[in-house]
Amino acid sequence: MFKYRLAVPGPTPLPPEVVAAATIPMEDERTHSYAAVFNRVLDNLKRTLLTRNDLLLFASSMTGAFEGAVQNLFSPGDRVLVVNNGAFGQRWVELATTFGLDVVEVAEQWGRPVDMRRVAEAVAAHPDLVAAIAVHCETSTATVNDMRAFGQATRGIVSVVDTASGVGACELRTDEWGLDVVVAGCQKALMTPPGLAFASISPRAWALHERAALPRYYFDWDRTRDALRADIARTPWTPAVSLINQLDVALRRLHHEGIENVFVRHVQLGRMVRAGVLGMGLELLSADDDRNAAVTAVTLPAAIDARVLVDHLLDQYGVQIVDSGGPLAARVVRLGHCGYVDLLDAVALLSAFGLALRDLGCAADVGGGVAAALAVAAAHREEARRAPALTAQLRPHDRADRADAYELVRSPS
Repeated sequence: MFKYRLAVPGPTPLPPEVVAAATIPMEDERTHSYAAVFNRVLDNLKRTLLTRNDLLLFASSMTGAFEGAVQNLFSPGDRVLVVNNGAFGQRWVELATTFGLDVVEVAEQWGRPVDMRRVAEAVAAHPDLVAAIAVHCETSTATVNDMRAFGQATRGIVSVVDTASGVGACELRTDEWGLDVVVAGCQKALMTPPGLAFASISPRAWALHERAALPRYYFDWDRTRDALRADIARTPWTPAVSLINQLDVALRRLHHEGIENVFVRHVQLGRMVRAGVLGMGLELLSADDDRNAAVTAVTLPAAIDARVLVDHLLDQYGVQIVDSGGPLAARVVRLGHCGYVDLLDAVALLSAFGLALRDLGCAADVGGGVAAALAVAAAHREEARRAPALTAQLRPHDRADRADAYELVRSPS
């Protein structure tokens, strides 16, 4: 008997109170009580993205909200820049091309972050660009692009950021970094089942939207904003009521911890997992960089097929990881460590990962890897002992909002 351990970049494990929130009795969305929950979710999403911009919520996969961003910002033939260093950057290229946009591509080898000086040069070389699009955390290769530098490089045009696996794990400061449109979803570091996506939209992006001529209906930003401004705030279409209840609880948990503390925790988890991988004698695909805090990509020895390892790890140890897909599918695996994850989860993941490698004939130093990860954890604890706790330096966030799962079932508000 194995305990199933979900360690992919998304979906991610759910806290018990988020699971319990799914059992809250169904409620009509056209009520003041439900509007209170809905507004709290929107406000907490803004706090998560560190923005005061408008926040729109959709019942869809994240790709739906990505498509909605294209429909609402552009007209046929508009020239847009797309940063492409992985599978999801490539998806944006395909999406923009599908809608008849003229794409200027700034490409980089998978596993390497894009030098944002190249983006600035491309913007200068193409004065007719109306927007630039970049993936924050390129999940396919565990590579995080520098969004502060992206905002600086594109400050003369509208910037669009896909932070699907970055939000709630990797530092992102929407307003401070000048990011106009930030699109993400709930099933990764936000610890909620899949099915909700959202976008924050700056005044400059709204101005571009006013001239956009691509057709849209379900994802129409005007319809969505009008519904939010009604007497009872709601979505224009039937919302995913239960998922919104679950996201409400997950966000309250996240802000109980404090968003700055959440960033620090993910940095520490990333350091642990990368140290463990290197301690086993393996290679990282992406850099050993604190920005890469949500997921770690590992390049396997030539004799190990990543897809075989993924299946063996699940069958023999109950641990679910995933390969990289695309051209790296046979060579690279990804270890997720975002959301409802702590240091012991990281240790369990590394232990099972190392044992599975040994089963398949790889002489991985499992003990050395686990010891390296624990040394990182010990260093963090010592640093916390010597310095004031980060939590004490921050203003507490809604401490009273944290309720146990049974109380949440009785009263969603």
